[in-house]
Amino acid sequence: MSNGAMSSGPMSNGQSSAGPIRVACCQVSLAVGDTPGNLARLRAAVTRAADAGARIVVLPELANTGYMFEDLAELRAAAEPLDGASVRQWEALARELDLVIVAGFAEAGDDGLVYNSAVLVDKTGLRARYRKAHLWDREKDNLFSAGSDAPPVVDTAFGRIGVLICYDLEFPEWVRSAALEGAELLCCPVNWPLYPRPAGERPTEIVKVQAGATVNRMFIAAADRAGQERGQDWLGGSVIVDADGFPLTPISLGEETLVLATVDLAEARAKGISDRNDVHADRRPALYTRLTQH
Repeated sequence: MSNGAMSSGPMSNGQSSAGPIRVACCQVSLAVGDTPGNLARLRAAVTRAADAGARIVVLPELANTGYMFEDLAELRAAAEPLDGASVRQWEALARELDLVIVAGFAEAGDDGLVYNSAVLVDKTGLRARYRKAHLWDREKDNLFSAGSDAPPVVDTAFGRIGVLICYDLEFPEWVRSAALEGAELLCCPVNWPLYPRPAGERPTEIVKVQAGATVNRMFIAAADRAGQERGQDWLGGSVIVDADGFPLTPISLGEETLVLATVDLAEARAKGISDRNDVHADRRPALYTRLTQH
């Protein structure tokens, strides 16, 4: 099986007929070494989201394990295969509640490596697995291996959904690649560390999500985490952004919360921004070749 999307199923023409739908990001507190506790908190959060009418639910990066691993041995002990207990739980929840769930997890690859991965599941089961391509900071310290496959874009009953993970969002080419594959909603599990910023300024992580949405005219949902783990404070900046780049949700920095928005993903199919401009049709790829040569 590749890192990308599984069979796209009956929505293979990319045209959803779902109409407006509710999207949720579950901003929860997680802990290294407490996978059962993490999964219990995530189950409760997903259930709350479904009770609030959500049909698409996004969970944080490395949601099953936490993030601040001491070393590779600790990470290996926590990592699970693709058919492990965490993904099976999310599949069962998606089936029980008729949801699309996108969630990050520590994946024990069948090649002996460990990946910072995410899955997209729906009521039919596993639809896609993605391995983070751009590793952040300590992730490079003999912990995770980088993925190399393009972001998957999957036709679901609710729309055409792409998947990226955290630092991947800071590479415009990678975000664009999902948009060019027809993603109407980009779902992004993230773990954003809390960094200082000038008073009154929005966190740059959220600004980058807004930029990725507006330059591609697609919705983006980023699910962050809350709290502190082994001395690391988390931003807690979960946000859902519309295809014009404007947040649809209040920004509740640092709090455990459920972020909800009603969206019409069909709006993301229209790439025009004026009578004579289209963010995809106006591209001139022949001028951009040097971007891949450096």
